[in-house]
Amino acid sequence: MNSSIFRSIAVTTGLLLLAASAFAATQDDELEAVRAKVSDMFEFIYPEHVHPSPIDGWYTIRKGSIIVYISSDGRYLLQGDIIDLETDVNLTEAIRNDTRRQLVANVSDDHVIKFTPEHIKHSVTVFTDVDCAYCRRLHSQIDAYLAHGIEVRYMLYPRNGPASRSWGISEDIYCSSDRNKALTAAKLDRSFQTVACDTSVIQDTYALGQEIGFSGTPAIILEDGTLIGGYLPPDALNERLND
Repeated sequence: MNSSIFRSIAVTTGLLLLAASAFAATQDDELEAVRAKVSDMFEFIYPEHVHPSPIDGWYTIRKGSIIVYISSDGRYLLQGDIIDLETDVNLTEAIRNDTRRQLVANVSDDHVIKFTPEHIKHSVTVFTDVDCAYCRRLHSQIDAYLAHGIEVRYMLYPRNGPASRSWGISEDIYCSSDRNKALTAAKLDRSFQTVACDTSVIQDTYALGQEIGFSGTPAIILEDGTLIGGYLPPDALNERLND
């Protein structure tokens, strides 16, 4: 291969790289323009809530469980699920899953009550209300979940709000020196030792649950962010996780 061919390849490669760089810069500029327009139009939507979407010419606005689409010129807003008919994939639900995954991943370990098996195969986050019948049923089988290698990360979620009985019990559980034992006792309507402490984490967890947008407890969030609204027996949950 002579030197002129090498020069031709080098020039072509350089032009392609310049074109790709220019295209990326144009996309970045367009994204920033959409972000600026959206944050000016909506009071509680910030630039970081706007992201590229899987559909050319559209961007997503992601805020908790809210997923909507906005055109690249900032003129049209689309609300609803977008499904790829070739792959039979709900693209909007995939975005919701990713949002939930990120939200629970950002929660400090000190804000959850973990029941951890010796060998962890899977980890799920469960929003639980101490007075919820199916939450109690789930917890009564905690050893079976652990036997499957499923770590359960409980987040205390008194679903009826700050004035409810379960809110006060949740605060007492969080302030206990042994939260695991306190949670188990509370679900059996037994007393447990507690002290005074900062209980703002309960408000934070409640706000997070509201942002995620589930309708009842238990609410189980899988490792990929998939939301299961309700109780699943140990064997069924294990099968779902291994699927």
